[in-house]
Amino acid sequence: MNNSLTRTVRLLGAGLRALLVLTLVTGVIYPLVVTGIAQGLFSNQANGSEIKADGKVVGSSLIGQSYNLPLKKGQTTPEPDLKWFQGRPQNGLGTNSVNTRYRLILSGATNRAADNKDLIDWVTAAKKAVVRDNSTADYTVRASDVPADAVTSSGSGLDPDISPQYADLQVHRIAERNGLSVARVRKLVVEHTEGRTLGFLGEPRVNVLELNIALKDLVAKG
Repeated sequence: MNNSLTRTVRLLGAGLRALLVLTLVTGVIYPLVVTGIAQGLFSNQANGSEIKADGKVVGSSLIGQSYNLPLKKGQTTPEPDLKWFQGRPQNGLGTNSVNTRYRLILSGATNRAADNKDLIDWVTAAKKAVVRDNSTADYTVRASDVPADAVTSSGSGLDPDISPQYADLQVHRIAERNGLSVARVRKLVVEHTEGRTLGFLGEPRVNVLELNIALKDLVAKG
């Protein structure tokens, strides 16, 4: 009986020591080491890829933002503020989603087939809006000029980037609304166009938040 009790106590002691060691290694040492490496080598990514303007964090380079006018009385859907570059459509989860305005609760795609009537209606309406909003007194946008990313949301519904083609399509409108020359605005787009990752992954892209921050600075300079 005494031998059995002694063995049990020994086993319990060994189990408790193993628990304490594993807790220390996996719950304290490992997280501290990983956090230290992340902060030392990848500080920007580890802290959320923050973008700052005027000394303040204004967003993340990984999450899209909306650029809309304040809601007017009786409005349920905000109108885009057309003095800014606009990102991709924000209905990544559909019109009844909690994520229709980049709210960081859920993300996802519409999961609708290409022949789905709702999707066709959304794309058709979005294309008409892009043509209307980006045509100016001396520049007319044709429906054939509108790239796919201007009228479709991304797989997450939170895409922070647009294609160089969509950014360029907005140049004339941005120039007109902000009293700038087309050449200066187009130069801004070129300067903020990123190539494919490692030269072959993905597509060229323009981060909308970074572009709009640069636009704000350009407007301030006159």
